[in-house]
Amino acid sequence: MSTRGDDAEKQKDHAFSALFDANWARVRHHVEGVVDDDTEVTEIVSEIFLHAWSRLDPARPMDRLWLLRAADRVLRSRTARAVTRRTALDAVHRGMSGAEGAADLTMRVRVLTALGVLSRTERRIIMLTYWDGLAVGEIAEMLRSPKIRVRKTLRRAQQKLRTALGLEEAG
Repeated sequence: MSTRGDDAEKQKDHAFSALFDANWARVRHHVEGVVDDDTEVTEIVSEIFLHAWSRLDPARPMDRLWLLRAADRVLRSRTARAVTRRTALDAVHRGMSGAEGAADLTMRVRVLTALGVLSRTERRIIMLTYWDGLAVGEIAEMLRSPKIRVRKTLRRAQQKLRTALGLEEAG
């Protein structure tokens, strides 16, 4: 005998499974760009999806941007100082220079130093572009900012990075 409660629970289970399957890897990748410890990454991603489960409306499930915003809130609330992973620096290096493969240690230091000349917002947009692979429209939606502002900030940040990395001719 099936009741309305059972049906609602099945719908929620189905919606959550679809949400999890479609977004787990991207959310984990996002968190790995900030947190160096694999155990902590797993813990944070679990916390994000637990929060998603508790707020899930099967008729209107949240999307990837909602999950990334939730990840940002969790990361900001953590008191431990996170270390940027080398792979995140490599992603910025590849995006700016077009070079394939991992950057050497000297280039990683140059990229990290170059990121230091950017404002917090510029760094955030650069990481969302090159590390998370988001388009300008997705970044604008995530940051709740107009697309034109995100596009201008991205261009300005890219130019600052090119200059700092000595890649002016690549622009």
